[in-house]
Amino acid sequence: MKKHEPPSARGGFTLIEAVVATAIVGMGVCAMMMASQAGTRVNADSQELTRAAYLAQEVREWIATLPFKDPDVGQQNNPPGPDGSSPQVFVDDVDDMKDVTYSPPRDGQGTAIAAMSGWSQKIKMTWVNPTNFAAVVADGASNVIKVRVDILRGTKTVLTTTWLVTKGSAQ
Repeated sequence: MKKHEPPSARGGFTLIEAVVATAIVGMGVCAMMMASQAGTRVNADSQELTRAAYLAQEVREWIATLPFKDPDVGQQNNPPGPDGSSPQVFVDDVDDMKDVTYSPPRDGQGTAIAAMSGWSQKIKMTWVNPTNFAAVVADGASNVIKVRVDILRGTKTVLTTTWLVTKGSAQ
């Protein structure tokens, strides 16, 4: 009579081991996909912010080329602000850009950038006390203007930046 021999060790995986391994691999793949999506979103946001910074810089360059006061003697006593319709098409001094929105946005020479039609540059100017930039004064009552530019893509504000323009810094 033959003795009963114990079953020999098998070389395969049990069903539970296979399920656990599949779950671990699945979680790893999901994590990699989520990381990839986050990277894509960050890249898109960074491109959008770069474009917005470019558009803000274009406004700054444009303003830097303009005289502080209107060169047209007949309009020098006009109150600060656009001398025409909004958006101001003819800009010959800094205050012509007060409370103007350009859509499509403008480049550093005031030319519309047609390729960026979904974007806009919203410009706000306030005159401030030269010794206390937090103190707002009446329009035109100071040689220091605080310029705020909001760059929008559609209705979403992508970037807001502010700088000072002084009579000596403008042409």
